[in-house]
Amino acid sequence: MSFDLERPWRLHRQVALRPEPFGALAYHFGNRRLSFLKTRKLLAVVQALGEHPTGRDACRSAGVGEDELTAYARALEALAASGMLVERESR
Repeated sequence: MSFDLERPWRLHRQVALRPEPFGALAYHFGNRRLSFLKTRKLLAVVQALGEHPTGRDACRSAGVGEDELTAYARALEALAASGMLVERESR
C-alpha cells in the first residue's frame, strides 16, 4: 500500500489519541493496536486530516515542509496499514 497524499483521510472512529510530550499514543479499540506518533508535528497532521481535502493539505497546515513530506507520508502509510487512518469520501 502506498499512502496517497492527494486523497482525503481521517482518523478511524475507533481510535483514541493521547497526546504525550514526545507526540502521542494512538489506540485502536477495534483491533486493539497501539501506535506511537513520534512527534508533535505528526500528531498535528493526524488531527488535521479530517479537516482538509487531502493528506498533503493536512501536512501543510501542520507545518510539514516539502523536504519532510516523504518521511511523513511513510509514517501516515504505516498508520493507515495498521487501521488507524482510513480514507474518507471527498467533500
